[in-house]
Amino acid sequence: MELIKVTIDNKVVEVEKGTTILGAAKKVNVDIPTLCHFKLHDMNIENKPGGCRICVVEVDGRKNLAPACATDCTEGMVIKSHSVRVINARKTVMELILSDHPFECLVCAKSGTCDLQSLAQQLGIRKIHFEGKKSSYRLDTSPSIIREMNKCIMCRRCEMMCNKVQTVGALSAINRGFDSVVSTAFEMNLKNSTCTYCGQCVSVCPTGALTEVDDTARIIRALADPSKTVIVQTAPAVRVALGEEFGMEPGTIVTGKMVAALRRIGFDQVFDTDFAADLTIMEEGSELLNRLGKHLAGDKTVKLPMLTSCCPAWVNFFEKQFPDMLDIPSTAKSPQQMFGAIAKTYLADKMGIKREDLVVVSVMPCLAKKYEAQRDEFKTNGNPDVDFSISTRELAHLIKQTIRDFDSLPDEDFDRPMGESTGAGVIFGTTGGVIEAAVRSAYELHTHKKLPRLNFEELRGLEGIREATIDFDGLPIKIGIAHGLGNARKLLEDIRAGRSHFHAIEIMSCPGGCIGGGGQPLHHGHSSIIKARQAAIYKEDAGKAIRKSHENPDIIKLYDEFLGTPLGEKSHHLLHTEYFNRKK
Repeated sequence: MELIKVTIDNKVVEVEKGTTILGAAKKVNVDIPTLCHFKLHDMNIENKPGGCRICVVEVDGRKNLAPACATDCTEGMVIKSHSVRVINARKTVMELILSDHPFECLVCAKSGTCDLQSLAQQLGIRKIHFEGKKSSYRLDTSPSIIREMNKCIMCRRCEMMCNKVQTVGALSAINRGFDSVVSTAFEMNLKNSTCTYCGQCVSVCPTGALTEVDDTARIIRALADPSKTVIVQTAPAVRVALGEEFGMEPGTIVTGKMVAALRRIGFDQVFDTDFAADLTIMEEGSELLNRLGKHLAGDKTVKLPMLTSCCPAWVNFFEKQFPDMLDIPSTAKSPQQMFGAIAKTYLADKMGIKREDLVVVSVMPCLAKKYEAQRDEFKTNGNPDVDFSISTRELAHLIKQTIRDFDSLPDEDFDRPMGESTGAGVIFGTTGGVIEAAVRSAYELHTHKKLPRLNFEELRGLEGIREATIDFDGLPIKIGIAHGLGNARKLLEDIRAGRSHFHAIEIMSCPGGCIGGGGQPLHHGHSSIIKARQAAIYKEDAGKAIRKSHENPDIIKLYDEFLGTPLGEKSHHLLHTEYFNRKK
């Protein structure tokens, strides 16, 4: 690599040719403020349109100011990042942006975590010297995401995530000049677009232009209703990220404190979605073995590879963009929906209450779960299996409203019988975890032998697409793994073209899997945070007394008392689903 020397604020730094001024500044700890710039480090994807002009710097010999995020360094370049001219320009640009922005900070969902708000404070903006026409767009509320484009500043971060990372193509810049905005094609409602509700656009939006639908007020009303029994389930990825909202280091495991907080908020019982993850493995693992058995017997009609179906954004993706392949994914419901189906039948019967009087709340790292809970096929006579799904961020807001010192709470255990889980259920929260959990059980159910090892390192990691072959006692099982819908697209196109050699493929829509979900505490593209959450997931797994789903005593009891057998008649009715062509 060719190296060049530049000087930033009297600091000499040597960088590779092609490095931006912003990149060089970071090497010498010079903080240049940015707004439109965003980088996903592990994926080497960078949003650097240079459009907002907040990051402008002064370059000796250049008449105009240069955007640091979009200007490459040259040999001998001398840069001033905080001269009077630069500060004046940044303040002017910020005032112009704010002149066309609603002043609703007190009631905005992003207040306190808004990059625009923070930068205005940093620049000392106390008055807007420009007045003129303000943008006016209609509010668009979907099942999961709210678009409030009056707050859009055209940073185009969401466009980068939607098109470059996820390849969904729901958002792009439209119109010109003052009327330009990032929106859907023809300004259609988000629910009518190709949007999958993965929420990655929300996770990178620097303002309140894109936010999740907040269900916490409706949950508080349900908790206050004496005629309702309100229970809650919590996903595995939530416990390794929730602590970040309370100042804890990324990867801090707060399982026990989270359970205690939920009880103090007023939930009648607190359960673990990991239990339903174990249940999912019983059904999905059995389905994989069933398909493999038919394939080995020469049945040409069996569909392989089988694709996992736990992620609702991924399900939405293939229903809208690959409707010719609806018979390939597993028919098993997600753990969220399996929990709801069992809660409103088996558990409601044990509690002696009607399903209509049982309110099931889920806490998920995902915004697509809100949409999933509202799908018609997950309702009985109009009553949903899961009534409300809230994000990790929403749970944090709910805790902050009711509990002053989260850190001082004691560690408490989940309720039974749907709170017992295994390490296999825990690892559902990270990319590679679902298929590793499936392998742990499928191997023993197929071979009737004990696994020689429990950790499958070859299935772990953060590479976008991974593959491995697992030996099922002489039967080689070829496995593919993808996280991020752009990577999923590549594997689906291989299947469509007849190039796939896999027996099973795990797909998660969000980078890193659920730990990087659109409803998690904002990680701002820092891979170190995702890695810390992933390490915590595997630590929780390693600490479990039972680490294989089929050995969970409460799962065994559920089948003995209620379900019968995996893939049986009752299991098929309650725990499996079908998919639909939703291509627009």
